[in-house]
Amino acid sequence: MPTSRRDFLKTSVLASSLLFVPKFLHALDAQGVPQLRNSNGKRLVVVQLGGGNDGLNMVVPFRNDLYYKARPTLALREQSGLLTLDKDLAFNPNMTPLKGLYDQGLVGVLNSVGYPNPDRSHFRSMDIWQSGSASDQYVTTGWLGRYLDSNCPACQVPYNGLEVDDTLSLAMKGELRKGLALKNPEKFHQVTQNRFISKVSSEKAGGSGSELDYLYKTLAETTSSADYLYQTSKVYKSAINYPNTDFGKSLKTTAELINSGIESRVFYVSLTGFDTHVRQQEQQGKLLGDLSGGLGAFVEDLQKSGQLNDTLILVFSEFGRRVTQNASNGTDHGTANNVLLLGGGLRRKGILNDAPDLLNLDQGDLKYQLDFRSIYATILRDWLEADDKAVLGSEFSRLSGLV
Repeated sequence: MPTSRRDFLKTSVLASSLLFVPKFLHALDAQGVPQLRNSNGKRLVVVQLGGGNDGLNMVVPFRNDLYYKARPTLALREQSGLLTLDKDLAFNPNMTPLKGLYDQGLVGVLNSVGYPNPDRSHFRSMDIWQSGSASDQYVTTGWLGRYLDSNCPACQVPYNGLEVDDTLSLAMKGELRKGLALKNPEKFHQVTQNRFISKVSSEKAGGSGSELDYLYKTLAETTSSADYLYQTSKVYKSAINYPNTDFGKSLKTTAELINSGIESRVFYVSLTGFDTHVRQQEQQGKLLGDLSGGLGAFVEDLQKSGQLNDTLILVFSEFGRRVTQNASNGTDHGTANNVLLLGGGLRRKGILNDAPDLLNLDQGDLKYQLDFRSIYATILRDWLEADDKAVLGSEFSRLSGLV
């Protein structure tokens, strides 16, 4: 007996949470989910640091007197165990695994990354970074979602973009296609094996092009993708020791997906908690330890499987913090910040531009040297071989010879 419209609509919330509804009905392959055909086999892993990470205490200008003057108790001093880099900069003492990767030539540091007329709201600034918009534009699609919308060879399948989380970020939402959000393949598969979901997804749409037809197709496509991801992910189980944190588990899941042969081109993971208005050193130090330990294990995993040269990791936060510490031994919302790039395919490594200029501030905040959309344009064009101008809506200068 066919599923009733009423029963079906009861599950539409679940359907839309698994694979967000696009604005057109694309055909579902009758044989299930096809294999990807990547044009160059490159993949991007985005790591989002939520809350506004303090870049000055992550990449420390330890020979700059203005840094110590602005932060008499919060500044990190050389004798505290700073991990020295180049150009009078150093990593936070909690970042030993990342320093090891830096010494191997696997890390690039970009300083003072931001955008014109910065917004100090967490939500608005994150929207700007995730959408790739200007500060006075309001966009409902993300820069990676619009990449998924493009006609790249790999973009035709629903698992081309995967966010290892319960919900999908704006960054991964396109006009026509969206990424899939899943904590891990097994749990994702279990959800789609619900008896009612299985029954609905096996039924055929009526072919009228209605929203109901689309929902049938969405469930079928999602169920097929979940089965493919779950079955394929069994190929590889990591033996690397990851930090026992949500972030570490997300990176371990990502590595297992990549090393199992799932050829998704974009992965998205998050680490939150960087809104350090109070007692910053302890709070940020722990988070940077989680970040560094997780990325260290992740890179080791990909190195051992031979996947690192085809993987680029982008680490960003929605803004940095103010240069001067506050009265609570923390820092308040600022503007420009560091971006980290990691991978075996980096052609330029180390400190990639000048350290922040602490003498030339904008009302106590860092002035940006580099528009974050130039980084996006470089990744889109030179790494993912996409049309960066079409995805971003404007042309931004790319970073020559980076990847």
